[in-house]
Amino acid sequence: MRRARRPLTTTALLAATALTLAACSPGSDDSSGESGSGEGGTTVTVRLWDEVAAEAYETSFDAFTEQNPDITVEVEVIPWADYWTQLPLDVQSGDMADIFWTNTSNFGTYADNGTLIDIDEALGEDHDEWEQSVVDLYTRDGVNYGVPQLWDSIALFYNAELVEEAGIDVEDLQWRPGAGEGDTLLEAATALTTDSEGRHPGEDGFDGGARETYGFNSQADLQAIYVDFLAQNGALFQDPETDGFAFDSPEGIEAFQYLVDLVNTHEVAPSAADTNVNGDFSRDLFVQGDLGLFQSGPYSLPHIAENADFEWGIAPMVGGPEGRIGVVHGVAAVGNAESEHLDATTEVLRWLGSAEGQAPLGETGAAFPGAVDAQQGYIDYWAEQGVDVSVFVDAAQEPTAPSPIGAEINAGSNVITPIFQDMFLGAIPVEEALAQAQEEGNAEMGIE
Repeated sequence: MRRARRPLTTTALLAATALTLAACSPGSDDSSGESGSGEGGTTVTVRLWDEVAAEAYETSFDAFTEQNPDITVEVEVIPWADYWTQLPLDVQSGDMADIFWTNTSNFGTYADNGTLIDIDEALGEDHDEWEQSVVDLYTRDGVNYGVPQLWDSIALFYNAELVEEAGIDVEDLQWRPGAGEGDTLLEAATALTTDSEGRHPGEDGFDGGARETYGFNSQADLQAIYVDFLAQNGALFQDPETDGFAFDSPEGIEAFQYLVDLVNTHEVAPSAADTNVNGDFSRDLFVQGDLGLFQSGPYSLPHIAENADFEWGIAPMVGGPEGRIGVVHGVAAVGNAESEHLDATTEVLRWLGSAEGQAPLGETGAAFPGAVDAQQGYIDYWAEQGVDVSVFVDAAQEPTAPSPIGAEINAGSNVITPIFQDMFLGAIPVEEALAQAQEEGNAEMGIE
């Protein structure tokens, strides 16, 4: 059993690796194309959206400049709220940074329009030193455009006290369509759900409106819940050939029906009336000791470690008919193909892909580094806090489901999200909701 007690102290860490990128500061504008530091050297600009990561990068780039005295690296932070609106303006005006963070939902547009440096061409194609699942996320039409920086996978946080009291083995929880043969998740979630009188769902007098504990965080959560359940039932979220939505299938209907039933039929998950308006509602329930099983990623770890005052642990994610298949998401550093000093920019990208360059990210507990040899620093940091994060590493080595991708995926997601939320509320039948969401989402993305 992977078990951890609440750390006595934790540092301020990255809020989430559902990470995106920050817009980019202007590259140096020296007519020589290879200067701009004010001292005859070259200044390369790197932009991201997180202050904690920026501090780690500052440490990293100090070491880089010691080894490359002719190159200075400037780190600039654009808050997440402004990042994606500023980025296209910078691209259009020619003021984009030399290197910047991106996520899978947004990089496709810039890869397709020639904005990004071809990493295979600049740094070579063989990179066993990088987390392969993240490399795959930023490979488009056979070309890699991203240097992996941070990543997260999915696992199952559990309340050890509630789980022990209910007699549940959290190491191999399984779901099956319709809660059929082999399903153990529903039984576990039911045992963990109680009303104010201690009754469980299905027992006489159970009052779903007076629940005091909940079993599992079934909700309209793309990364931690429904893309995983789709993949585990042999369904697709997107067609890999067209980037179009493909969840409206018999297998997709089965997966979503199971999740919706956990909320509305079996009453073992929080109401969508709460989780739709507050994506952190389930996490907060868990921290309060009122949710037994919370499927999420390491982006939830800092908040749980800082605030949960009960014994908790991390187990493998729930498995399905096709096995344990979870979303791995990552942030990549991408290079500006229009940089006025491509040679220096390439050297900084090379550093950003090295274990030495990423070591400060892991050693501060900020996130899992994309360089494999730098990941031990993150593992050691959390081990010192009494937390075993190896289950996340294991999950990244299992079969994975891709994060949303495509030049128009954000537009499509804006269409399907409210439909999914209504579906989890029980306002639209699952089969009807998926058909509507797929049709309207693909139309918004211009995909037939």
